[in-house]
Amino acid sequence: MHSFYELTTLSCPILSVPKVSGGALAFVSEDGAAGELLGCWRTEIGQLGRLLLLRGFETAEELAAERRRALLSGDPFHAGGVVTALSMDSYVPFPFLPPVQPRHMGGIYEFRTYHLKPGGLPPTLAGWKKAIEPAREYTSHLAINMYALDGPPRITHIWGFESLEERAALRAKFYAAGLWPPQGGPEQILEATSTIALSEDSSPLR
Repeated sequence: MHSFYELTTLSCPILSVPKVSGGALAFVSEDGAAGELLGCWRTEIGQLGRLLLLRGFETAEELAAERRRALLSGDPFHAGGVVTALSMDSYVPFPFLPPVQPRHMGGIYEFRTYHLKPGGLPPTLAGWKKAIEPAREYTSHLAINMYALDGPPRITHIWGFESLEERAALRAKFYAAGLWPPQGGPEQILEATSTIALSEDSSPLR
């Protein structure tokens, strides 16, 4: 069971994404690599030329060791020098959610990041915990929600859908029923971003 997650973002020229994807897969799979690859996506709506990697780790030490391996590499994620920016963010999952399981979720993924007010995480967690089960038809599309261990207070949740139409219909249904968003959650948000990404063929979450 994964107690920690890392979300890596590799930025590159748009036409270089396939090259970066192949190199990243090799990097996280080679001997000595720690953690488990759970998802690999390329951005489709939002900032383009981005490859997103989600990996799970059992311990903080394991995550830190893998972070050092990337930082000390002359060719991190074997991207062949085409990567223009690299970020690696550490997260802990919401404690009441199941761990990420490799599975087919439709191939179209939404990444939503909410920057929270200072002290906004506890009411956010409480609201989400109460809302998950009543909105199960919608929240069954939730791959994970997690809060950051570094940087500004924020959460990132990842959703999988068969289509953008399915996403829109589910959101409209549960908003109209008053079952979503989680009570007390939106009041904690300072800034919100959303990115639509497509799963790579190599992605365990697809």
